[in-house]
Amino acid sequence: MLKPVFLLSAFALAAGTAVPSLAQAPAATSAVPTAASDKAQADYLNEKICRTEEVTGSRLSKKKVCKTRSQWADQQLQDRQEIERVQTQRSVKTP
Repeated sequence: MLKPVFLLSAFALAAGTAVPSLAQAPAATSAVPTAASDKAQADYLNEKICRTEEVTGSRLSKKKVCKTRSQWADQQLQDRQEIERVQTQRSVKTP
């Protein structure tokens, strides 16, 4: 008789291999964008999102920052580029 632990691990393995195929995005049915999807995308990008950020130099003070999704994405891109620029400059310097 098979042990319950073996059966459980076999089931988990089988379920884990099936999940990535379910996570794929469905194929588009039409290559032509519709006005409704354009409006929905514009509404999505213009949705305001508020986040609470800690104030540098204080353990207790926080501030609320509200931006649109596109502004948050742009800020994240700029932050990533600045980090890469600083890391590149630091590695190029010679003592």
